[in-house]
Amino acid sequence: MGQHEHLTGIERELTLRPVLSPERSVPVATLFAYRGEDPYAVHLTFHIGSVPPIRRTFARDLLVDGIFRPSGHGDVRVWPARAEAGGRPASRSPMFALTSPDGDALLRAPADPVAAWPERTLRIVPPGSEGDRPGLDDDLSQLPA
Repeated sequence: MGQHEHLTGIERELTLRPVLSPERSVPVATLFAYRGEDPYAVHLTFHIGSVPPIRRTFARDLLVDGIFRPSGHGDVRVWPARAEAGGRPASRSPMFALTSPDGDALLRAPADPVAAWPERTLRIVPPGSEGDRPGLDDDLSQLPA
C-alpha cells in the first residue's frame, strides 16, 4: 500500500478489516484522500469487490475526533476500539460504521497508520484556517440561496 503527499493533498492506501465474526475477516483495500481545495472533507474509497467501489465523503473533524472518542452519527461513525495484539498491551484501532440503503458495514482500521494520516491533513490545512483557502468564497457564492 502506498502514500502520496503533495502541497494540496494527501492520499494513503490502507487495508481495513470488516468485523463479521471472529473467524472471518476479509481485507478491504481503502483509499483515504484529502484535498486542500476541499479543506473540510475527507474522502474514502472502499474496494470491496463492487463495481464501482463504495465512496464516502465526510467531515475531516469526524475522523480526527473519532480516533480519540466516538464521533459522527447517521451514515458514518468513527470511534476507537481496543484491539488485543498477542499478549501485548491493547492498541486503539479506529472502527468505521457505514450505513446506506444498500447495507451496513463495520470496519476495523490499523491503529497507527490511521492515527497518523489525519495529522498529515492538518499540516496541509491547519485547523481553523479552512476558510482561508483561495477560491472558497467563490465556490460558496455559487451555491443557491
